[in-house]
Amino acid sequence: MINKAKILEIANKKGKITTKELSLKFGVSRQYLHQLLSELIGDKKIIKIGETRTAFYVSSLYAQTHPEVIPSIFCKKYKNVTLEEHNVLMDIEKSFFALTDLPENIHSIFTFAFSEMFNNAIEHSRSKRIGVEITLRNKKLTFVVEDSGIGVFRNIMKKKKLDSEIQAIQDLLKGKTTTMPKSHSGEGIFFTSKSADKFILDSFGYYLTISKNDIHIKHIPTIKRGTRVIFEIDTTSKLHLNDVFKKYTNLEDDGNYGFDKTEIRVKLYTMGGVHISRSQARRILSGLEKFKIILLDFDKVPIVGQAFVDEIYRVFQNMHPSIVIQEENMSEGVRFMVVRAKNEANKKKKSR
Repeated sequence: MINKAKILEIANKKGKITTKELSLKFGVSRQYLHQLLSELIGDKKIIKIGETRTAFYVSSLYAQTHPEVIPSIFCKKYKNVTLEEHNVLMDIEKSFFALTDLPENIHSIFTFAFSEMFNNAIEHSRSKRIGVEITLRNKKLTFVVEDSGIGVFRNIMKKKKLDSEIQAIQDLLKGKTTTMPKSHSGEGIFFTSKSADKFILDSFGYYLTISKNDIHIKHIPTIKRGTRVIFEIDTTSKLHLNDVFKKYTNLEDDGNYGFDKTEIRVKLYTMGGVHISRSQARRILSGLEKFKIILLDFDKVPIVGQAFVDEIYRVFQNMHPSIVIQEENMSEGVRFMVVRAKNEANKKKKSR
């Protein structure tokens, strides 16, 4: 009679085994074999790969010495009816064993990022089906969540009554932007993008790429109906999810550990030229009253105008005196105008 020890011995020698071949060889039922194999899987001695008729089993020892036996890709489409992201995640973890060997920090980031993006597809897209593709190759973990729904940028544009998809992207990058404020905080895409080495949103011809060093917006002729999210991270990264949240959390004595800080890439608020107008500044500042700390990143901005900085450092700051405005990556020209605007604002305060 076959037992767990015998199954493990065969698996260590042979590599791949199936319930069909074991049933024929030892004359026992597949039901009995499934019970033994389930116990071995629970003990982490056997790994199940695949589903139903295509499923096979390998020993953990064999998998360590033959990593090529573990599939490097997972693909599946889910019908968007009573879907819940935690159940999908459980399905993936059970079927895509490569995830179990990820470092703890990468596994936590993947769990958070995938759950947020899949939940967005469930609740916002109105798509009948949601596709998932996950790959782990050359120490790069990538997942794709794809739907054929209303489109992330178009949805924000419509719900917030904005003029264009570009404005929707600009608002999305600020954080706390959601089309369902009663059930969503608007933090999912913001923090997911900050935890990735590369994060892409592709929807109806607009292609937003966020990397560690830069953000790019492209309008391309090839139109992706719905939304495709692409998330990529190096599995050797030392980044922890807590680090991402701490960076955008007000940790001062009077802070409440909420999402109180945002980072604005000023260059994204014009499609060319310099930032000179008051209306451009107002577009940047729209919605920022929800934050306690605003970091303005002036990278690749050559110069700013008097009206632009006056709107930020006098008009907005006077309306919201408790908000801290910080700057980084300023050119000499930008620095001069910012310092000048701050000085002028202070003079007007003192003269009152």
